[in-house]
Amino acid sequence: MDMTKILSTVTFYFLSILILISFIPAVQDDVLLTLIYLLCIALLLRIQPEKYDVVALCIGIIGITLSELFFVSTGVEKFLRTSLFDLIPLWLPFLWGYAFITIKRSLNLLRK
Repeated sequence: MDMTKILSTVTFYFLSILILISFIPAVQDDVLLTLIYLLCIALLLRIQPEKYDVVALCIGIIGITLSELFFVSTGVEKFLRTSLFDLIPLWLPFLWGYAFITIKRSLNLLRK
């Protein structure tokens, strides 16, 4: 794959994360935003699925959720929207899961 194609794909992944982040102030309902993120994850997993995408998704969802919960419990972070465990937004683990897939895919592209 040539460098132009690699950079355009990595740029697509980066921009898709920015778009998902831009939904946060626009969609105030955390359940609806979570559903939107789940739909985006499903679409991402269907677009040229790669080995270990689901592993990256699970690491992003579980690992970062535990990290966020730790940060909140120590007072390092505080969220205004606390729909998950009364500590963090419900949609946040899924945003991280999406990001982990795109990071993994980007690194795989750059490794080629």
